Amino acid sequence: MFSQLREKMRQAGIVGAGGAGFPSYAKLTEDIDTLIINGAECEPLLYTDYIIMREQMPKVCQGIKEIADAIGVKRAFLSIKAHTAKKLSLSDGEKLSDDVTVRVLPDVYPMGDEIILIYQTIGKVVAPGKLPSSVGVIVYNLETVLNTYNVVFENRGVTEKTLTVGGDIETPCVIKVPLGARVSDIFSSLGIKVDEDHSVLDGGPSMGAIINPNTAIVKKTTKALLVLPNTSEAIKSKSITMDVQLKRASSACCQCTRCTDMCPRALLGYPLEPHRLVRVATSSEVIDPSLFTSASICSSCGICTTAACSQGISPKDVILKLKSELAKNKLRFSENVNPVPSPQRDYRLIPSERWKTLLDVSAFDKEIELYTKNIEINRVEIPMQSHIGAPSVPKVKVGDKVVCGDMIADAFDGLSVPQYASIDGRVTFVDNTRILIEK
Repeated sequence: MFSQLREKMRQAGIVGAGGAGFPSYAKLTEDIDTLIINGAECEPLLYTDYIIMREQMPKVCQGIKEIADAIGVKRAFLSIKAHTAKKLSLSDGEKLSDDVTVRVLPDVYPMGDEIILIYQTIGKVVAPGKLPSSVGVIVYNLETVLNTYNVVFENRGVTEKTLTVGGDIETPCVIKVPLGARVSDIFSSLGIKVDEDHSVLDGGPSMGAIINPNTAIVKKTTKALLVLPNTSEAIKSKSITMDVQLKRASSACCQCTRCTDMCPRALLGYPLEPHRLVRVATSSEVIDPSLFTSASICSSCGICTTAACSQGISPKDVILKLKSELAKNKLRFSENVNPVPSPQRDYRLIPSERWKTLLDVSAFDKEIELYTKNIEINRVEIPMQSHIGAPSVPKVKVGDKVVCGDMIADAFDGLSVPQYASIDGRVTFVDNTRILIEK
């Protein structure tokens, strides 16, 4: 059953639905005793997972059961924040089925970080540089579990995406759209106009990226499309160039250590010191190699930038630059560390409401519902690489007619997944990077 589910997940093209897009089949491994489903949805303004749970909880639970049975785990948890639990009338320790127990997390940011989620759910700390499987845990995003249900019981590959459309718009909503749908077509169908003094994020206000709504598409990792004012901290912090960030860091950092004192992973005992990494990135001093490689264990949550630094510096961006250099040189943190959570941790967590205020997005947190009207999508663009690993290999040509669910690109050797047509139509463009389909 283990190998069968692994192959079904690979063939369905399932990847992490909200992170970097790691192929989900590759996470499946034996010798695991705990399965954790990440329904924390820790970013403000996002309600995708909440709506999925509210509308499709039986399918979610059945998807969890399939994974749990396949790997033979002793326990499975659905981890959600307190405000979500309240809306769904769930309580900590409640059994959703014989296989699934609810774990209610505090309303703090960032609960969705995999390392923090594991600690908050079962009290185990994954050592820096190690995988969750090192402590007998597998973590899956909620939508990943739903996609697993779809392939097991409905034999469907991944062809659609559920996401939040929100921010400074009249009626925020959660929608279902075909993968590869253009953001401009979605906004047009919903009557959303993006003014010049606003920007659009793919993802949440903390970790989402600014995109061009005229050219961007919905990918497997898209959890939200947020329209926010350029004056909000969520946008301003992402609009400053790296050159400016480095100049600020070299001239203004006073080494106060506040970024390190508030770092969520440092509070778990990780040897991560953002204030020292800022100095490393802006000087030529000789350093301990382990300090340099510690950049790879940063989660990029942004607390050091938005909540800690009073000098307008972004330690997160400086560390991202270091991470990029480490990745190019195939270097990572490899020290043997036994992390011990700080006794100050519980007193330094950032409440979700406070985090929304710091990002200037509190005014846009409104009641949200599933959008049930038809969203007309007549063209899609399917990227060959919206996942970690080798790109998919096109298997269609221009002029081919396809039906939603047809495989249009196969997995390459090694870590890779196939791609499927997300609408009925005709292939109008193919190369090694993307496939375009139009009705």
